[in-house]
Formats: sequence, structure tokens, C-alpha cells
Amino acid sequence: MTFADKQLQGREIITKAVCGKGRKFSTVSHTVTPPHHPTSILGAWVINHQYEAVRSGDGIEVIGTYDLNIWYSYSKNSQTDVAKETVHYVEHVPLSYLDPKHRSSTEEVSSDCIQEPNCIEANISSSGSGVVVRVEREFTVEMVAETKVWVACFPGGYDDGKELEFGLGDGDYEDLDPDLLDDEL
Repeated sequence: MTFADKQLQGREIITKAVCGKGRKFSTVSHTVTPPHHPTSILGAWVINHQYEAVRSGDGIEVIGTYDLNIWYSYSKNSQTDVAKETVHYVEHVPLSYLDPKHRSSTEEVSSDCIQEPNCIEANISSSGSGVVVRVEREFTVEMVAETKVWVACFPGGYDDGKELEFGLGDGDYEDLDPDLLDDEL
């Protein structure tokens, strides 16, 4: 049975769907001031990362915290200590895709940290009293909301015993090159 055999109609339905998506990679610098003037940096790491997502303007804000731990030596490399500091951040992630017809009163946002905050560099500041730490992080965000979609439907229903055809004949694929097919789908 082809589409021409039945009169095809359309309907608008309201459903929950992904109505917005975004992604952002960022590198930020923080300055930690330990109680002693550091002689050298022995290690730097990020722990205790927590975050949440909220809708904001034309995007989604990821609001979170993490702890920076800097292991350093002081007194001409004769002693060591660990400096700890909690960092609060707000990362605005713009939506690269946004369904303009979604119902804003039904928005639900979420975020996923695809690269946890990670220390990529730690150096003693030019003043010699602090440590400048570069941290990279990456987030994806998603907004789910109610929206209208259009679906094709058949008046009177569909008979499961009959096969639907979409107007493609058996010879329509003869000119395709089988070497172009991607085996890793």
C-alpha cells in the first residue's frame, strides 16, 4: 500500500522534546595565595567538583564549586605545605540550537561535565607570593520542554497486515557505490 492509496493527513501533537543544546570548553586562571612564599610548585590538582544548571537569558548557566590544592615548597625548598582554596564559578553556556516554539513554562535544564576541571599548569606569580593555576573544563547543556511537532497520520488507522511503501522502487539503488557505505555505523 502506498501513501497515494490513502489520504495522508497531518496532526500537531504536543510532546516533551530536547528544545535546546549547547557546549562550551573554557580555560580559566585562578591565583592562590599560600601562607608562605613558594619556592617551587610540587603539584596542583582539582577535587570535590559540584555543579548545577539553571536557565539564564539566551543560554544555560552552570553554577559550581571545586577545591584547588597546591603542594609547594618554601624556605628555599626546605619545607613543604599544601595550600587549599575553594573556587566558585558561573559558566554561561550559549544554546547553539533552540526551538523557538517551545513552551517556556515547561523548561527543564541539565548539564553534563564532559571534561572535569583539571589543572593544566601551575606557576609562581610574578610577585612571588602566589600561585597562578590554569584550569580547563568543558560542559554540555540540554533543555527539555514541551513543544509542538507535526506527524503524518492515516484516517481510520493502519492495517498491520499490509506493507507501507514510500515510493522507492527496487531499481532505485542500482547506481549506489557499495564502497562508500560506512561499515562502522
